Amino acid sequence: MDATKPVNIAVLDDYQDVALEMADWSPVQARARVDIFNDHLADADAVVQRLLPYDVVCVMRERTPLRKDVLQRLPRLKLICSTGGRNASIDLDAAGERGIRVANTSYTSTPTVEHTWALILASARHLTTESASLRSGGWQLTVGDDMADMTLGIIGLGSVGSRVAKVALAFGMKVIAWSQNLTAAVAEAAGARLVSKEQLLRESDVVSIHLVLSARTKGLMGPAEFALMKPTARLVNTSRGPIVDETALISALNDRKIAGAAVDVFDTEPLRADHPYRSLDNLLATPHIGYVSRGLYRRFYGDTVTNILAWLDA
Repeated sequence: MDATKPVNIAVLDDYQDVALEMADWSPVQARARVDIFNDHLADADAVVQRLLPYDVVCVMRERTPLRKDVLQRLPRLKLICSTGGRNASIDLDAAGERGIRVANTSYTSTPTVEHTWALILASARHLTTESASLRSGGWQLTVGDDMADMTLGIIGLGSVGSRVAKVALAFGMKVIAWSQNLTAAVAEAAGARLVSKEQLLRESDVVSIHLVLSARTKGLMGPAEFALMKPTARLVNTSRGPIVDETALISALNDRKIAGAAVDVFDTEPLRADHPYRSLDNLLATPHIGYVSRGLYRRFYGDTVTNILAWLDA
């Protein structure tokens, strides 16, 4: 770096205003200006206007996409620091063409595995309904579902899905699994049984999605898939919103074709104020907090500081 020029760093979408608490930024702040932004900008023109003065932009996961139309209008940008091992919302080709380096951090799926089970159990035991009743002066309203002897169907048995399966086995559940490339041997190693997609949907009491979003997984759960599920079954999605057809899920919940759903991810984030997900009584929704934990945030921001210092020293 040219030591004669000031370096400006933007940290985007720090919703909880904790970025500076989760790591020691002082070595960076001694050599550069660090600005924290807690709000989210969805409009590309507004994002460009905000980022024009910055040499380094730090993004949290896919909260603010950095596509070609944004990158080509940021002549000062030299480094993008992204949390996680990959970020599909950054146009790597466009960044490379402009000589913008992209640095990633380490990652662990533990928080997402734990949050998946928080959603499954909270949905099955109607925790939000019962808590709201208690707070308003009421008492028991619902009858929850047992996990023991039920069947968990896992769509995507990778690093997250396989660990979700281990918890299910501890609860005494039967585990079945499917994905396009899953083999019987891999499923068996995770304590699951490989079945077809259709069989999984018909047999499962809980269907949990753990896939990467791609052209072949987008809209994987649509009207036909919901029609196969038991009326007592529940859908859980902590992966990516577009894997599930939102319109189809809303219809299935409204028509009571399935008992309920629990989701942490959405087609557009943050979720708009008037979205039907905010009012469905058989949907538990959380604001994409599956990875939002102190441990992972410390890892993310600690690695981000390390990446910035390495770039400053280059």
